[in-house]
Amino acid sequence: MTTIQPVVSLPKRHEVPRDQTWDIEAMYATPDAWEADAAALPDDIDALGAYAGTLGQSADALLTYLKAESELELRLTRFFSYASMNASVDGRDAEAAARRDRASGIAARYGSVTAFARPELLALDESELEGWIAQSELQPFRIRLERILRQKPHVRSAEVEELLGAVQAPFASERGIHPALVNMDLRFGTAGGTPVTQGNVDRLTTDPDREVRRQAWEGYADAHLAVQHAQAAAYSTNVRQNVFLARARRYPDAITATLAPDQIPTAVVTTLLDTYRAHTPTWHRYWKVRREWLNLPELREYDVKASLVPPVPVDYAQAVEWLAEGMAPLGPDYVTEMRAGLTTERWVDYAENDGKRQGAYSSGGGRVKPYIFMTWNGTLASYSTLAHEIGHSMHSLLSAREHPFSVPRYTLFHAEVASNFNQAMVRQHLLKRARAAGDKNLEVALIEEALGNFHRYFFIMPTLAAFELEAYRRVEGGGSLSAPDLNTLTADLLAEGYGEGVTMNRDRSGILWAQFSTHLYANFYAYQYATGISAAHQLLTQFDADPDIARERYLTFLKSGGSLDPIDALKAAGVDMLSPEPVQATFRTLAGYVDRLEELLRERKASANKV
Repeated sequence: MTTIQPVVSLPKRHEVPRDQTWDIEAMYATPDAWEADAAALPDDIDALGAYAGTLGQSADALLTYLKAESELELRLTRFFSYASMNASVDGRDAEAAARRDRASGIAARYGSVTAFARPELLALDESELEGWIAQSELQPFRIRLERILRQKPHVRSAEVEELLGAVQAPFASERGIHPALVNMDLRFGTAGGTPVTQGNVDRLTTDPDREVRRQAWEGYADAHLAVQHAQAAAYSTNVRQNVFLARARRYPDAITATLAPDQIPTAVVTTLLDTYRAHTPTWHRYWKVRREWLNLPELREYDVKASLVPPVPVDYAQAVEWLAEGMAPLGPDYVTEMRAGLTTERWVDYAENDGKRQGAYSSGGGRVKPYIFMTWNGTLASYSTLAHEIGHSMHSLLSAREHPFSVPRYTLFHAEVASNFNQAMVRQHLLKRARAAGDKNLEVALIEEALGNFHRYFFIMPTLAAFELEAYRRVEGGGSLSAPDLNTLTADLLAEGYGEGVTMNRDRSGILWAQFSTHLYANFYAYQYATGISAAHQLLTQFDADPDIARERYLTFLKSGGSLDPIDALKAAGVDMLSPEPVQATFRTLAGYVDRLEELLRERKASANKV
């Protein structure tokens, strides 16, 4: 029987404790200060246009422009971060939404005004430019210039580049429509008397009460299904825009256009998906163990996150201590800075409030300080999310300290390694401690946390990556993307991973794609969670062989930021992502967790039989 709790309203944004919010005032003391910058930026951006036609005159002329461009780009990064962060914590704040849209427009203006730079740079004699870089103050811009030069086959004339820059703002519109629809207009009903929100749906779908889980999962899916056609139209528009941009820049397809600038072969994605499909039997085995552990006649989709043991409550302060203990192998400097960021420096916005959107992220914060967005639910899942995001934040801090802003920021491929590494390292520490203490309840809970993490990164994300790849192939082949098309594709892909172990509701399963607009609109982003977790686990194994060398390698990887392409940065750290081995090895880690869970289940059954 479901225990019905009275409906409790979530606090408004201004009602949450200050120490549970991020120090956004470090970026702009007040919204008026942001508005003042918004008023000044258009003229400052337009002033860059005066440099058109001058970049090839001399090394000094090029340096003058690059300095002005870099300074303004950093300012724009801070400007946009402030606007988008405020919109994240309260999606019903119309003023915050307006600032975000205004920031997008100003960023597009910057792209249009500075569009002349690439064609001018590519028109220079390469040997002459190399001489300038070697003999002048252009050295800090070397990496940025080299990466522009290697895109030479895909950069168009100044007129075309100006047009491509100008379309960025209108082409970003559907990216605002989809989340606005979800954050501002959808209502997900209640589960056990609690309003389902973007911030608490993950907690409610792990509730011990099966009826609460069902209500939360179905209500969340049904709300998205109610607007499936609008969401499909927005996503289809985004795909078509990216296909157009890829063709305009003479790439063979959209995925190559996304991956090639970072020197990532498309085979990295296809190998990942092939490896995932080869290992779905591991997932099928896990669903069987989970059903038996929960003593259910069938496992439904709202049961895949249900707690196998009584939930282990974790408050925020406890999570900070776990992180400090678990990350100790990286040294006291790393731990001290991490702890300060999580506490006194207020990097983290973790309060639950009305209008706060779903999910979590880390922002570089325009080099003011790293920021983390999440909602704290007092669970191991919340701790895991914090561990993930603080990995991003420390990556941002260490790489920014090592390089000037003129050096490109690390890519998403780099980023997901750092976040998953933190989760893996702290989890390993906690599991060893639980086993040594004979605390099987905590051990099972930690294995659940691990499998929940793998479920997201080695089940959901490969599914979304396969979905995305197929969606683009259909459009590139002249096909369409209607809501029924997208829903059927998603349900079919999920069925591969569920096998006979999960009883599906195909309509509600199929709308899963619409619940990940942040990932899908990032354009071939989802696969990088799976490659990231793979590289992270291989890096962690190095600590078993030689902790000192492993620590130096890993910290060097973090500090390198975007100075090396991701494949090269990981190769220097001892991980070859051009090989299927990191993904295969991480699936072996996943299988090891399932093995241990099966062993604990047998012990549980044997103990019950004795009684």
